[in-house]
Amino acid sequence: MKKINLVYVLLFAIIFSCKESAKVVKTNKKVAVIDSITVKKHLYTLAADDMEGRKTRTAGIEKAAKYIENEFKRIGLTTYDTLKDYRQTFTFTDKSSKKEITTSNIIGVLEGKSKKNEIVIISAHYDHLGVKIKEGQLDSIYNGANDDASGVTGVLALAEYFKEKANNERTILFVAFTGEELGLIGSTYFGKGIDATKFVAGINLEMIGKVPSFGPNTAWLTGFERSDFGKIIQKNLEGTGYQLFADPYKKFNLFFRSDNASLARLGVPSHTFSTTPIDVDKDYHQVSDEVETLDMAVITETIKAVAKGTESIISGKDTPTRVVIKENK
Repeated sequence: MKKINLVYVLLFAIIFSCKESAKVVKTNKKVAVIDSITVKKHLYTLAADDMEGRKTRTAGIEKAAKYIENEFKRIGLTTYDTLKDYRQTFTFTDKSSKKEITTSNIIGVLEGKSKKNEIVIISAHYDHLGVKIKEGQLDSIYNGANDDASGVTGVLALAEYFKEKANNERTILFVAFTGEELGLIGSTYFGKGIDATKFVAGINLEMIGKVPSFGPNTAWLTGFERSDFGKIIQKNLEGTGYQLFADPYKKFNLFFRSDNASLARLGVPSHTFSTTPIDVDKDYHQVSDEVETLDMAVITETIKAVAKGTESIISGKDTPTRVVIKENK
């Protein structure tokens, strides 16, 4: 009898041990989060002095491109369409210098599950103004921390977040556009090569590093009235303590001044999230646009809000109405 009991005890111990091991494995599974540590890492890297202001066709923007590529690779994104890597390289003529410039959009893909042919694009531009030496001005590097290293930080953080969640029914394209400061060059080129009917939404992030005029835990959206995209986001954010408002700066025509416009002109409900009080922002396009002027909590909470707000679009539950551009602007 004692021997039989001993066998039962040993079997129980083995079964219990296996269950506990399973619990450990489950506990150690990586959880999808958006945290300020990751945000700070991306932002400080992209807006560092050694990026030299990330002007298109410079060593600085090339360094930024490599950083974004390496992050896409680390996260585990795949390449877009027939591209052999994350770069969509093309050549254009710069209007001001009349020179031929070769540059690249950086594109990573997270394929959808049940609706992989329906695409949501999450974007920001990674170029800025570069280095400008001016008499009497000690600092010559236009770091572009808010404009738009903050937005690219959001793209990278969201790419990692949605990759870890692994439940996106629609395909997500994560894009760092080039040449925005030269006239939406990268996004315009990208738009020429797509079937716009497959793109259900465009989520563009621009200058998300400061407290808006609406107060903490708020953001505003360009072109709010041009589709029901904004209303979908508002509904998804109910109860979170974060609010989304319509663009309060209509006189600046901001809907057409960021990369969302290139897709919106094709009918895609593509809009830009921002938090910056642009009418009084003293750092816009100045050498003073540095990381120290930004609020990490604002960026982090805004990225979280974008993730939560777009949840039903990425899952395939909601599809925003198409944008109709009635006037050429």
